[in-house]
Amino acid sequence: MSDYFNNSFPDVADLKRHAKKRIPKFAFDYLEGGCMEEIGVQRNRQDIEAVQLRSELLKPFSGSNLSVELFGHKYAAPFGIAPVGLQGLMWPKSPEILAKAAAEKNIPYILSTVSSSSLERIAEVSEGKAWFQLYNPTDANIRADLLKRITNAQYQVLVVTVDVPTFGFRPRDIRNGLAMPPKMTLTNILQMLSCPQWLMETALAGKPEMETLKPYMPKDMPTDQLAAFMNKTVMGRVDIDGLKPIRDQWQGPLVVKGLINELDVEAAISLGADAVIISNHGARQLDAGESPVEPLQRISQKYGDKIKIFMDSGLRSGTNIAGALASGADFTFLGRPFVYGVGALGNKGGIHTINSLTLQLTQIMNQLGCNNVADLPKHLVK
Repeated sequence: MSDYFNNSFPDVADLKRHAKKRIPKFAFDYLEGGCMEEIGVQRNRQDIEAVQLRSELLKPFSGSNLSVELFGHKYAAPFGIAPVGLQGLMWPKSPEILAKAAAEKNIPYILSTVSSSSLERIAEVSEGKAWFQLYNPTDANIRADLLKRITNAQYQVLVVTVDVPTFGFRPRDIRNGLAMPPKMTLTNILQMLSCPQWLMETALAGKPEMETLKPYMPKDMPTDQLAAFMNKTVMGRVDIDGLKPIRDQWQGPLVVKGLINELDVEAAISLGADAVIISNHGARQLDAGESPVEPLQRISQKYGDKIKIFMDSGLRSGTNIAGALASGADFTFLGRPFVYGVGALGNKGGIHTINSLTLQLTQIMNQLGCNNVADLPKHLVK
């Protein structure tokens, strides 16, 4: 299935339209929504789409190489699958589908702490190639146990998300009464019944739950207490002192995700982080927040020789990936597009989306006359 490509869905917009028809509204809203008025979501898209690239057409050119080496491993393309919480709510078994696809196509898949698949299961289906995204638990015992499980499962890279000091104020989720598992309100039941394929797949897979966190959650905890539990126990504010015990306990590559300014990147470097992800959490936390493109350009110029610099938030296409790489990113991650892919095409959605983005990026680099990913900044229109 590694070469699967469905000509009916050549870009992410096609996948999104089809996925919206197959996913219940409350679940699609969780995937699609941002914070407050969702102005930040629009800003992310506008800013990455404003990046322009310049071709060099008359120089000798022998073809483009998309591969990138990170932490001693050569990946096939300069993009990976970002952590997305509650993936199994949007489409049953989507973490397994995407982790398998990423392993097959040799790109990184990052499993979210709040995924619907356990870290042990994803380690198995990804053949030990997945990365793990950690929210810093306020409970030191939970943190120690999670790190032990991550190590025992032989995850190679740890990504610590630091930009969720509060629960994002997301009106769509509030209106939908979103919970995990979903509440059986009349509205939600009708939405589920309108998506028979989703309903059948969910019945076969079982109700989605936060499998990695289940050992730490009180049994039979009411769904309306889930947010309070998460806020109190699992998603603690992560300052530099909160990162130090993680850096001390974790012996592998450490990536700090969610930074947007130079001072935080400088602190991450002083901590001994191996990489940072310039990100605003897909504009799901701060509606007035700066989009990542301009900070990425500043940060890469100042610190690009001291630490690996990645980017996510707002990327939807090969053009966007090229724009981020040209703006100074060593690597990029995309979240929503891959869930659209699985929502639209089920088990084949991960492979299709990877192949689509790869085809787009290859065409762009060939058109630019760009031999290697590292040369893309030379094509940036300043």
